[in-house]
Amino acid sequence: MIPFLHLGPLTIPTFGLMVATALLISAYVLQADIDRRRLHLAGTKIAAGGKQDEGFLVIGIAGIAGLAGARLYHVLESPSEFFSNPWPQLFSRFGFAWFGGFLGGFVALIFLARYYRVPILEFFDICSPAACAGYAVGRIGCFLSGDGDYGRPTSLPWGMSFPNGVVPTTERVHPTPLYELVAWLVIAWILWKLGSKALGTQRPAGEIFCWYLILTGVARFLVEIIRINPRSFYGMSNAQTASVVSVILGLGLLWRVGSRRNPAG
Repeated sequence: MIPFLHLGPLTIPTFGLMVATALLISAYVLQADIDRRRLHLAGTKIAAGGKQDEGFLVIGIAGIAGLAGARLYHVLESPSEFFSNPWPQLFSRFGFAWFGGFLGGFVALIFLARYYRVPILEFFDICSPAACAGYAVGRIGCFLSGDGDYGRPTSLPWGMSFPNGVVPTTERVHPTPLYELVAWLVIAWILWKLGSKALGTQRPAGEIFCWYLILTGVARFLVEIIRINPRSFYGMSNAQTASVVSVILGLGLLWRVGSRRNPAG
């Protein structure tokens, strides 16, 4: 593994490098979605061929909020350790919780949707494929740094060891960041295709976001089965508990937006 790149006097963490790359790719995906919808994030449509660059600003703000949420959620999972020595833990380059990042980015997107005067569910629909693509690329950083996000020991031929990782192991383990990379890219593609089908049709706002909640929740729950995270709530890890909540919310919201489209009678 390659936790750090050494370029002369510079030492660059590969995790941070991939997070920056993930934000950039998310911005390109989001901007592509905005452009194909001919949407200007001030509540008006833009003319054919017109270009805007709001996607990069949205991802920049939501990305920073997501990183802050991911870091804060991670340190608060062990409150006694955090309050005994808070500052080094807050500003460590490692240790970010997926669900905290989701919450931080989610809150930021709500404020951005209100600022740009775009309906919240429509705004979430536009951002969902970009969020999946960014998460997938960010997991490459976890893989390169060997930060402990790998899974349980395995004898499968693609099992890998991380002897030089930030959290080293010489056992062959499941490379779960690679599993998530593939899963989230597939989900991003599915959501993008759903968005393509919605163009020019009267699909209910929020439908794509619902599938984002459902599919990512299922994917993360399954990956956690072979992860080494501690179990707490009914034998589930914190991420699995959050995944169950995500799936339930997604199904409930999908039923709600579907009922609006097909009212009884």
